[in-house]
Amino acid sequence: MTKTPTSRIDRLLGSMGYGSRAEMSRMAKAGGIVLDGADLTDVSKRIPVTPDLPTRMEIDGEPLDPVPGLVLMLNKPLGMTCSHKEEGALVYDILPDRWRRRDPAISTIGRLDKQTSGLLLLTDDGDLLHRVISPKRHVAKVYRAGLARPLTGTEGDLFAAGELVLEGEDKPLAPARLEVVTPTEALLTVTEGRYHQVRRMFAAVGNHVETLHRERMGGLVLPPDLAPGEWRLLAPEEVASIFGETAGG
Repeated sequence: MTKTPTSRIDRLLGSMGYGSRAEMSRMAKAGGIVLDGADLTDVSKRIPVTPDLPTRMEIDGEPLDPVPGLVLMLNKPLGMTCSHKEEGALVYDILPDRWRRRDPAISTIGRLDKQTSGLLLLTDDGDLLHRVISPKRHVAKVYRAGLARPLTGTEGDLFAAGELVLEGEDKPLAPARLEVVTPTEALLTVTEGRYHQVRRMFAAVGNHVETLHRERMGGLVLPPDLAPGEWRLLAPEEVASIFGETAGG
């Protein structure tokens, strides 16, 4: 049986980005930390770190952030970069300030380039991150591509054959599924995450992607009411749904 980890409250809250130990001590003395309905004044106390802790603890009147493990879905806007270090607007700028101080750090699960919008997952759970991006998992990703030129009708068979080799590479792509929406718009389902893969696939057949938007990862679909730049935390069953559909599903 796995032993439940414990942590000092000030250390736990510090790792979640709420502040230093001294700041947590001052907050507690001011009545800002509540555990199981009672003010908590001794932040040196050790408590079990369990998933139900956010239902039992409040910080400044708000429920504690998820612990252990935070997973969120963001509708990534155009013009933002999935990086901690690059110049310009970053997807992390959208998140609460304290989340950028979490340890382990929050990272994107895979990336969308600056000119691609749509479904982006972020987490501080390294095991989950690696499971989602692992080639062995075959997590399907669905992109809506707006194209510069009309489709010829041959792209679907070529992408599905699993024989297309991208420029500069020597390993063929895994089979991908193309669904034609209009002559210049298509849904493409891929299970890999090669560099600029969707753009390069259409370039390989003499076309150019003008707009690109990710709509789905596995069985998780970007909801229509989540506007660009908005995010929400995922429930455990939603996280599980990521592994619920493959490219053939």
